[in-house]
Formats: sequence, C-alpha cells, structure tokens
Amino acid sequence: MRKVVSGLFVSLDGVAQSPNEWQFDFDEEMGAALGKTLETADTILLGRATFTEWAGYWPTVTDGEDAGFAKWINDSPKYVVSSTLDSVEDWANSTLINGDLPAAIEELKSGEGKDITVAGSPTLVRSLLEQDLLDELVLLIHPVVAGEGRKKLFADDATLKKLELVSAQPTSSGVIIATYRPTR
Repeated sequence: MRKVVSGLFVSLDGVAQSPNEWQFDFDEEMGAALGKTLETADTILLGRATFTEWAGYWPTVTDGEDAGFAKWINDSPKYVVSSTLDSVEDWANSTLINGDLPAAIEELKSGEGKDITVAGSPTLVRSLLEQDLLDELVLLIHPVVAGEGRKKLFADDATLKKLELVSAQPTSSGVIIATYRPTR
C-alpha cells in the first residue's frame, strides 16, 4: 500500500510558514533528501493556500535550476484538499478533494503507484496527522529562530500525538533531517 509522506522545512521555534524568508542555507544533503521525494512519490497532496500560491508559479518555470522540480510537479497528479475552492482547473493534472478526507486518502493509498507526498501545506499536514492519515513526517529542522509572528507547524493547543523517530541526519549546514512515524 502507498504511504502518505510529508517533508517540511521548520525552524527551531517550530515555524513552517514562509521558509524562503528564514532558510539561509541549502546544502547537498538537503538536496538529496528532497531528491528522494521525487524518486519515491508520484502523487502530490496540496492544501488550498499552497495550491493557490504554487499554481501561479510552477507552470511558468521551464528552465533554470528549478526546471526539474517544475516538470515533476507539473506532470504529476495533484490532489487539492479544500472546502473553499470551487475549481483547481488552472493547474494541469489537479483534482479537488472537498468531501470526506479519510475516504479520499484511503482511495489514493489503495491505488497503484509510488508514495503520495504532501507538498508544503502545513495546515493540511496537521489535519492529516490529527486524523491518523499521515504515515511519515520528515522535518528539515533549521538552526534558526524564525519568530516574527509566523505560523508554527503545530499550535500551542495541539492534541498530544506520539511519534517514533525513524532516522536523524545532521547536514553540513547544521540542518537536521528527522524522519518520524506516528505511533498507532
């Protein structure tokens, strides 16, 4: 059965919002970890905010250092979880999920293919974790306090959720790539 896997950049204070504003280094080990996602996943889950932001950008990228990722994300099937969007037709290969999320995830997981990756979308990641729909959480923990009122991955009043550490790898820039699986 396919797995639902999320990989997120987070700061030491738990911020996941706008990593482009606080992520100072990007090293080879981080590139390898993200490259593994491209090899092991062929389906993408997105939340509304990430979809709305990315749908206006990634289809326009055709060359440069991001061209490989752009081709992968543009060509891959994307499932957008939203209760407020009416359509996701403005980005090719996108399908809207606006009903029963557990049923939709179960259907995706039981289908053919590689893993299903959650791209960005920290609000969706929280929801998937709370509903026991996330199989693996990979955090790229940056040695920075992002602060400044940015949204954290988990709210201060989040429900207790136990996770098991699968692996942890420090990188040359001081980032720790930590892989967790929820205990069920």
